[in-house]
Amino acid sequence: MFLDSQGKVLRWPKKKADQLMVLQYLQSKFDKNKRYTEREVNDIILCWHSFNDYALLRRELYDHYLLNRTPDGKAYWVDEAHTSETI
Repeated sequence: MFLDSQGKVLRWPKKKADQLMVLQYLQSKFDKNKRYTEREVNDIILCWHSFNDYALLRRELYDHYLLNRTPDGKAYWVDEAHTSETI
């Protein structure tokens, strides 16, 4: 797949279906019952990928409804309606 031996995402895939699999994998690293600051989201994403583009991944998680956020971007949470179990 797109993971190294430590479970980190190695690269951003070209195919949309593969991108969604990576995003669902990253979403699984977030607690569904917790709100996160943008910094906490960045830190979690940084722990689980190795190509140093946490902003792309954060934006993609939001754009694919896997993370939701307040309008000012100060709080993020897992969108329960779009977890990997429901997609």
